[in-house]
Amino acid sequence: MKRIIVDFKKLTPEILSLLVDKYPDGYDDDHVITFKNAQNETVEAVEVRTEDTVYLVKVSSRLENSMANFDEDDYEDADFNEPISEIPDKKTLDEEE
Repeated sequence: MKRIIVDFKKLTPEILSLLVDKYPDGYDDDHVITFKNAQNETVEAVEVRTEDTVYLVKVSSRLENSMANFDEDDYEDADFNEPISEIPDKKTLDEEE
């Protein structure tokens, strides 16, 4: 099984969807895993699993906001594996049209 540490900048709608499904009311301190990375820095993350991968998603205020405002309908199927930070904001696109 693969283990992947994911920062908010690399978070995809697919992983965000898994997080929202696992923690529908948000996560709390009991869900947070603390560990040291390769640079001996302390990292706090929440875990979400697929059949073949364990994702450790770094905890941040931006993650909490993204989980609270997540709606699958905001993303096209083709975007589901792209980092959300690289997907144009739907509201911005609607305003331009």
